[in-house]
Amino acid sequence: MTLRSKLALFISLLLLSIAAFAMEPFVIKDIKIEGLQRTEPGTVFNYLPVQVGDTMTEDKSSEAIKSLYRTGFFKDVRIEADQNILLITVQERPSIADIQFSGNKAFQSDKLKEGMKGIGLTEGQIYDKSKLEFAEQEIKKQYLAQGKYTATVKTSASPLERNRVAIRFDIEEGIVSRIKEINVVGNQLYSQKDITSQFQLQTTNWLSWWYKDDQYSKQKLTADLETLKSFYMNRGYLEFSVDSTQVSITPDKDDVYITINISEGPKYKVSDVKLAGDLQQVPESELQSLIKIKKDDIFNREKVTESTKGMNARLGNDGFAFSNVNAIPEINKEEHTASFTFFVDPGRKVYVRRIDIEGNQRTRDDVIRREFRQVESGWYAADKIDRSKVRLNRTQFFSDVNIETPAVPGSTDQVDLKVKVTERNTGSIMFGAGLSSSEGIIGSFNVTQANFLGTGDRVAAQVNTGRVNKTYSLSVTKPFYTPEGISLSYDIYRRDVNTSSLNVVTYNTSSYGAGIRFTVPLSEKNAISYGLTLDSTEVSNLVVGTSPTRYIQYCSDVTGASNSTGCSMTSLVASLGWSKDSRDNILMPKNGEFSRVSGEISAPGLDIQMYKLTLQETWYKGLNKNFTVMLNGQFGYANSYGGKEFPFFKNFYVGGVNTVRGYRQGALGAYQTGTGSNDNIFLGGNKQIIANAELFMPVPFLKNNDQFRLSAFVDAGNVYGHDESINLSDLRYSAGMGLMWVSPFGPLKLVYAKPFNNQITDKTESIQFQMGQQF
Repeated sequence: MTLRSKLALFISLLLLSIAAFAMEPFVIKDIKIEGLQRTEPGTVFNYLPVQVGDTMTEDKSSEAIKSLYRTGFFKDVRIEADQNILLITVQERPSIADIQFSGNKAFQSDKLKEGMKGIGLTEGQIYDKSKLEFAEQEIKKQYLAQGKYTATVKTSASPLERNRVAIRFDIEEGIVSRIKEINVVGNQLYSQKDITSQFQLQTTNWLSWWYKDDQYSKQKLTADLETLKSFYMNRGYLEFSVDSTQVSITPDKDDVYITINISEGPKYKVSDVKLAGDLQQVPESELQSLIKIKKDDIFNREKVTESTKGMNARLGNDGFAFSNVNAIPEINKEEHTASFTFFVDPGRKVYVRRIDIEGNQRTRDDVIRREFRQVESGWYAADKIDRSKVRLNRTQFFSDVNIETPAVPGSTDQVDLKVKVTERNTGSIMFGAGLSSSEGIIGSFNVTQANFLGTGDRVAAQVNTGRVNKTYSLSVTKPFYTPEGISLSYDIYRRDVNTSSLNVVTYNTSSYGAGIRFTVPLSEKNAISYGLTLDSTEVSNLVVGTSPTRYIQYCSDVTGASNSTGCSMTSLVASLGWSKDSRDNILMPKNGEFSRVSGEISAPGLDIQMYKLTLQETWYKGLNKNFTVMLNGQFGYANSYGGKEFPFFKNFYVGGVNTVRGYRQGALGAYQTGTGSNDNIFLGGNKQIIANAELFMPVPFLKNNDQFRLSAFVDAGNVYGHDESINLSDLRYSAGMGLMWVSPFGPLKLVYAKPFNNQITDKTESIQFQMGQQF
């Protein structure tokens, strides 16, 4: 409320109070209210300090006027007496009928209206001029934060019928004031370029149109000054200081100049490192091992901070949620040394009273709680809480997970866990189409719900249609089939391969079956899985002299007839596997390891008697917050037993976006020559080797975006037939760049790869892509 408004209100109250002094006391027989348009009479009676039957006095009259003014509903209130009837006449403040914005491009009108709600300026509310003036200043601040110092905001309130007003904001955004120079004064040891390259704020450069890093912001400058301080203190300059900063703008408000005055000081060494305080709760040797800075090291503030954080985390694992470890320095300015004493104060041991969950609209509470390793009424354990957060993120049900540990009011040994989640869309429906020289138009339909009805169960259906390959499958996974975390998966499928549409007739297969699998957790990161799959496969349309000889020989062995053109087989396959998964994220990991050993064997006595063994080791290491290196190795071996021939349709195939990029899907290894130059039939093999090395990085122009990731990679691999030995000199190599996008429809991979030792018989592709999960 402005000074003028306050003065007018004071004078009105004063005059009305004077009028009230002339009122003779009387007993109220009735109360009448006049002038109401929107406000209910009951609201007025609720705020009145008197009622029928009370004795009306001068003091009560003044109090009644003040009470009604304080509601904010009225701009004028009068009280009169007429034959023991209290007559109250009011004039309501106008209500806001409409809010309009013009000239705003940097901010959407809907977003501005949302901001107005926070200060009580919204359609339907009582109009308050002081709030309108406040809103005007807040909008100006938002433009100043964007570097638009010439922005102007003018407001108007136009009266409408029925005591309403229309509010209008006329905005002239003006031009953006850009940083012309950043000057650092006092630097002797490092160049200005070395220093300012650490800053968020930069002078105008060729990427500023995207990053907006040449637009001055007080918050960013504060962060940059802290970065500057860390830059020096992590290199030993313990007495470094920022003496002053000046920010100036040219008269035309086009250019901004920033000057930072610093004192570097001398470089310090660490003369001694000690522990003190309560060292009984955690073995001193464990705390000592967490100290990153050692005697005779150059002082490094980051290592000191890491040491205190590490010790606090270790104490937190044993229930000391409010431990406090301080590094107390003793500085010798003459010798430029500093000794550090890490004083340990564990505080009181606490336990978790309750776990409260917020933000889950679809996901059931028990689906979230079953991922927690911290339990209610148990001792607080920081590592278990951290692991719980990782597990929640790994479900991929939430875009954000935040866990807070507020103390329980009135208690010194209890905390609550406040879990706030932001749900993401976990279902996807994908329709796709593609064009292939061999298959023509390929259609695909995938529907997936990773959190079916909020239960955490995954349901997926897939239909892929093409002239050559057709797949129909349904898969259901219950990750917590038992309370202990045993997972149950079962699926049914139908897969058809019809090569009759190619220039050369080869073979057709039709497979259908059903499987069931269990996964049993052995520890937090290790699990074993086992299952059974019943499969029936029919091979048909084999042509002697055209189809691969091995295929005809296989069916001949199954049927007992020479030169058989088809055969049917049934198999019951048992599988057993072990896996270890310590990745911090399923789709875009930065650290961790994934290991898997799996084997399968078909039951004796049936048409197919074979076994298969596969091994995979994948390792991720974050080099810093932006770069992650990945190394992956895979090996596979399969064969038959009991004198049976190995089924050719169970071969390994290498090549494609998930194995050796730059080569067509499955187009490596042994082949049979067809009648045309593009009709080679790749046979696969019973042995495979795959190796990948990849460097992940952010996509330029997309800072702090976790949905996109760029990579550079080198791949190697090949597949070997039954009559071939593994020869590493036959490995195929490729290198290239890749882009991954976690889109609303599923993960999308786009790859540009260049093979560099491909043979004339290999089929290569420079650009490859894949969209959606693989079932």
